[in-house]
Amino acid sequence: MQAAETTVDPSEVAKFEAMAAEWWDPAGKFKPLHMLNPCRLDYITRQIAAEFDRDLAAEAPFKGLRLLDIGCGGGLLSEPMARLGAEVVGADAAERNIPVARIHAEQSGLQIDYRHTTAEALAEAGEQFDVVLNMEVVEHVADPLAYLTACRALLKPGGLHLCSTINRNPKAFMMTILGAEYVMRWLPKGTHEYQKFITPDELCSLLEQAGLKLLDRSGFVFNPLTWDWSISSRDLSVNYVTAARKPA
Repeated sequence: MQAAETTVDPSEVAKFEAMAAEWWDPAGKFKPLHMLNPCRLDYITRQIAAEFDRDLAAEAPFKGLRLLDIGCGGGLLSEPMARLGAEVVGADAAERNIPVARIHAEQSGLQIDYRHTTAEALAEAGEQFDVVLNMEVVEHVADPLAYLTACRALLKPGGLHLCSTINRNPKAFMMTILGAEYVMRWLPKGTHEYQKFITPDELCSLLEQAGLKLLDRSGFVFNPLTWDWSISSRDLSVNYVTAARKPA
């Protein structure tokens, strides 16, 4: 059988492999994600609950849902999804991330199927999911449309695709590259490449071309005074997220 084509960018994978051991250090190189995570989880859980008619106050509200966390890293999103009852597959193209994620899940008493693989390989194998989490990945791939098309193939009819990324404008450059990499030094220099950032209109067009129906787009907004994040329906100027459905 011919190997699946991949949109993985080896240079991008190398960046995250070099930081793999620090995934669960809230003061380490992934500090920005640890700070953002509660806001991401709020959006993700509300979108899944609304789409699949689940009560978040119930025990294991996502039981019966099969979920893929593509670009799972150390499992910052996979673990809370498993705690909510979902059957979780965590996939990452950076091989060194997987043992880090597996060990932390074991220590947390969670059953999560972590795999060193790609979206394209999973799609070729015929894997199907109710939900695909595609968070902070699309700005690191070589071919965003081909990658999103593979993500669509991984969804069951009526499945939910959640995708977040970074806008491309001067404000985003100032905050995510100059601010996070050069001033605060939260991330190594070169973690992000400005030309790979994607505007909301571009991402929505790519999702449509990939065969997904847009349901929502919202912004993740950082407040430097309160030092926390919130969700905005209007401010998509830096970090933002989309929800889309695969037609039934």
